[in-house]
Amino acid sequence: MNAQEKTISANVIGSYLGQNPPGMTPELFAPDIIATGYYERDITISPDGTEIFYGLLTGRHVTILYTRLSNGKWTEPETASFARDSKYFFLEPCFSHDGKTVYFLSTMPPEGKEPKPGWAYQNIWASDRKSDGTWGEVYNPDTTLNMPNSQFYPSLTNTGTLYFTRSDEKTGKSEILRAGKKDNIFDTPELLPPVINGNGNIYNAFVSPDESFLIGCVENKNNQINPGFSNYYIFFRDSLGNWSEGISFGPEINMKGSNAISASVSPDGKYLFFSARTTSEKMKEVSAKNTLGALKEYLNSPQNGNYDIYWVSTGVIEALKPKK
Repeated sequence: MNAQEKTISANVIGSYLGQNPPGMTPELFAPDIIATGYYERDITISPDGTEIFYGLLTGRHVTILYTRLSNGKWTEPETASFARDSKYFFLEPCFSHDGKTVYFLSTMPPEGKEPKPGWAYQNIWASDRKSDGTWGEVYNPDTTLNMPNSQFYPSLTNTGTLYFTRSDEKTGKSEILRAGKKDNIFDTPELLPPVINGNGNIYNAFVSPDESFLIGCVENKNNQINPGFSNYYIFFRDSLGNWSEGISFGPEINMKGSNAISASVSPDGKYLFFSARTTSEKMKEVSAKNTLGALKEYLNSPQNGNYDIYWVSTGVIEALKPKK
């Protein structure tokens, strides 16, 4: 740890920011550290568990935060070194399997293009780890990925295959594609089959490192659990490469009134992370007190109506696997 780094707290030590592991019921991840009352999503953890990137949205400020385990203590989250140009948005980080590269979404203009405000550009960018452990300059990983329409939410397998979302600029419909990688060059992306892309709008898909399952955010599908909102669905892949029909997670994950935003699984395969929003009972206390102080306390707490990051045992995935 260098002299400029600050730690969160002397008590924040060990794996997963020192949090007690969840069971089969989702829990907020790292309250007051990661879950703070802001809009948080898109968590990715390095293969050795010592680094965490996640997305943070506060009005017009959309960026990626970073914390790492250094000398036994976690550093205070700070803006990732490659995401500090406030003219652009940065979101949806994802580690490569070897931990040497981070892929992410940015609204930076493609080469030869003029900058545009907001979400006009949405492309996948990358940063490589340098020899001293820090992160290098942003670069376009491959022009075959970043086409004129929008592409985002990278997710990588053990072999370097990249899954991502591409949306049509005119219709807004999103689809999931995959691109294999050979000799550090991506193949031409191919659409996943209709069993995944053909039943409603699907976006922001996480694929397991061994490609045995995919978790996507699906809207326009008949869902009895959380109707009217996009929901988290899981698709299983068999040994022949065939994908199953999507299976909806239950109401504990598809929380009432919350859209599916992003999901990922920890590198050790033990925990499912996802973003959701809900309003805690504390809002009733705020209404009863009618004070600015109570309102500030509520707005600076998780479960205030913004999206928070939750985690749960991947036993919830095992429970959904089709019986043989």
